[in-house]
Amino acid sequence: MGGVEFEQWTARLLERSGFLDVEVVGGAGDAGADVLAQAPDGGRLVVQCKRYGPSNKVGSEAVQRFAGTARAYHGADYAVLVTTSAFTAPARDVAGRVGIVLVDRVALAEWARTAIAPDELTAVPSEEPLAG
Repeated sequence: MGGVEFEQWTARLLERSGFLDVEVVGGAGDAGADVLAQAPDGGRLVVQCKRYGPSNKVGSEAVQRFAGTARAYHGADYAVLVTTSAFTAPARDVAGRVGIVLVDRVALAEWARTAIAPDELTAVPSEEPLAG
């Protein structure tokens, strides 16, 4: 599965999990957004997809870049970074500080198996703005 197919697959997962108005928007000039959707509570969901091999973990720089555009450029209530790999400890730390939900390979496999989105995707959006 290539990058575009991974974005489309992630969009289908969102639809199966009850997200509405799901749209794949990735490509040149996407400013970090690969999939946009409306959460069940009406919030705007912005997803960035990282299709990496198992040994290539997503680092803090990628999380920081996404945090810089998720709310300011895309108006995200929820910002989600999904990967076929894992996240480094610094990436998890940054994500926790700026309100980015991380979905790694293990959580992604469970989501695909059950069609139940990770709890963080269905929680009430944070009142604290994403850093940017």
